[in-house]
Amino acid sequence: MTRYIAAYDTESAACLEACRGIVAIHRKHAMPGTFFIVGQTLDDNPKEYRKLLDDPLFEVASHTWSHKMLRDHPFCGAAAADAEIREEIFHGKEIVERVFERSCLGLRPGCSFDNALRGARLPLQLIHEAGYKYTSSLAWGPQYSMPALLTSPFRYADDGYPDLWELPCHGWHDNLLANLNRGWGAQRALLWPPVMPEAIPTRPVRTADEAFAVNRIFLERAAEQELPFVSLIWHPWSLHRFDASLRMLDLVFSQVRQLGLTPGTYADVYRAIAT
Repeated sequence: MTRYIAAYDTESAACLEACRGIVAIHRKHAMPGTFFIVGQTLDDNPKEYRKLLDDPLFEVASHTWSHKMLRDHPFCGAAAADAEIREEIFHGKEIVERVFERSCLGLRPGCSFDNALRGARLPLQLIHEAGYKYTSSLAWGPQYSMPALLTSPFRYADDGYPDLWELPCHGWHDNLLANLNRGWGAQRALLWPPVMPEAIPTRPVRTADEAFAVNRIFLERAAEQELPFVSLIWHPWSLHRFDASLRMLDLVFSQVRQLGLTPGTYADVYRAIAT
């Protein structure tokens, strides 16, 4: 059984309006999902986000406190100071649990990395101390290329934390696929030779149908390979800026049902593989 996890890096003020539309489409399709939310973003509008996301369909997890880097990142900058890393990890979890009054099981670091958190001694130690059950920190292909490959979950046993799971994400960052991060440009993130050439368009996507045509490759490949799960890398602000109607979500969710994938959350994946 391959699960499909709709997941969102909810990281800025522009995400609130976008989340209203996203939640409506999820309810239309009875589609579960995970919202990784930055603590400061949640703290700015706790009542609104509680009203939107306090729903059995949704898992709310941490996207750190303020999106500072947990380790060095070639696009997003150097790692924060040790005390700041502690705040990112602990305070991000605390506010999710305070606002939603339920456990926060997972952490997705800001920007994520091409080697997950392997070898990141202090972040892993603090994540363990904070009581997270999983991280979702692998969101790039080799050498910070796009797309992120269809990598299966793994444990951080080699780093000394055999009970901590890494649950990767897959495919393109939607903002890079549509070239919405001015100054980065998708071409900076392409690997040569490409590992999945069929998933690399010749230019940034311009329509919901073009974005769907790329994303469906990962859904179909995951189903063919019977992977544990597949989850694309989406940001509410970017999805909404690209197409306020969010037609691409409608197309993806319909394809998920057609392929017979099992919708769920990252928490569902964790519980399935940890038992």
